[in-house]
Amino acid sequence: MTRIPTTNWAASFHYGFQDCLYPSSVDAVCDIVVRSAKIKAVGSGHSFNAIADGDVALSLAELPINPVIEGDGTRVSVGAHCTYGELALFLHRHHLAVHNLASLPHISIAGAIATATHGSGNRNGNLATAVCGLEIVSGDGRLVKVTRGDADFAGMVVHLGALGIVTRVTLDVQPEFQVAQSVYDGLAWDKLLTNLDDVMALGYSVSVFTKWGQEAGSVWVKRTASNDDFPAAIHGATRATENRHPISGLDAQNATQQLGQYGRWSDRLPHFKMGFTPSNGEEIQSEFHLPRKHGAAAIEALLSIRDKFAHLLQVGELRTVAADDLWLSPQYRRDTLSIHFTWVRDQEAVNAAVEHIEQALSPFSALPHWGKVFTGRHIGAKYEKLAEFARLRDRMDPDRAFSNAWLEEAIFGSSETQGF
Repeated sequence: MTRIPTTNWAASFHYGFQDCLYPSSVDAVCDIVVRSAKIKAVGSGHSFNAIADGDVALSLAELPINPVIEGDGTRVSVGAHCTYGELALFLHRHHLAVHNLASLPHISIAGAIATATHGSGNRNGNLATAVCGLEIVSGDGRLVKVTRGDADFAGMVVHLGALGIVTRVTLDVQPEFQVAQSVYDGLAWDKLLTNLDDVMALGYSVSVFTKWGQEAGSVWVKRTASNDDFPAAIHGATRATENRHPISGLDAQNATQQLGQYGRWSDRLPHFKMGFTPSNGEEIQSEFHLPRKHGAAAIEALLSIRDKFAHLLQVGELRTVAADDLWLSPQYRRDTLSIHFTWVRDQEAVNAAVEHIEQALSPFSALPHWGKVFTGRHIGAKYEKLAEFARLRDRMDPDRAFSNAWLEEAIFGSSETQGF
């Protein structure tokens, strides 16, 4: 019996798929694309909007991930539908690591890089910046192989599903490293706003979890040097003596180990453990990226309207991500502060709150996360490489086999839905 995806990972978005195809080889993927007027790849379903929606889905779940260490041990090639958790287990056997991970290790590599999903750290690029090679099936069924340095490579990595079906990815890897994390409670807003750069530079990866209430919240600091001690307090926030969950008051059992205890990179960089799916379906997510230099002013702007959105929040998170050269990455040529919102599942109310947030952040050149909830239209117009990306799409998918109404409106600014 064909398994047809009906909802995203959190059960907050309902797909319109009428069928789902499960090829067992790359050749079969190519054949399906040639025979399909419209087709959309589906992965771990971690998007919260219609970016991957359509009539017919294609899943790579029946293909082997077949990870291979390449060359001198500085790269790994793997099936694009592999999750980061699966990849981490393979890399551990070879004492290797990727440079960063997102909050959840359960997401697929292909979906993460297509939407510039990121991880965090002042010096860490988003997960797509680790890509050094791609294999992607274009609209005419060709298997296109590109590597870093090739023409258009920087436009193909963060492709939003508009260019083809990514079947295999090659990533940069490095020697395995140890990470410890500690949580600091009770950070005041004035201390955060005055010392934002210092706070975000406290570790390899830093997150500030907030409910946008009377205090800023808690700081999660992840460090990599075993001789780098965690102080008892930072900027007035005190070090926790018990493990914490990112959402205050929830059981920390499924959160990754804290309390300054060093462990494998893949067991500390995510906020949640690999063997646990951290959702009961009751959530929606939004996120906005803006130049880091505007961070304090943007936070103050949101504080001035928090009565418009804070009551709908489960938790918010502040992170930083380093600049890159990927055409449709929100970090394209700018170091960013990322402002994340995990909402209760009330789509209408969330949409209204997001509109207020978008207005408040508009003076700061904020860009939404491509895979999460936003209300703005023709976001692609805010990217200086949009014209080049449109020409690339014309070559990769001239008949628009991979398009849908959401992509046309959000990226290219067309409200014409006929044929999509």
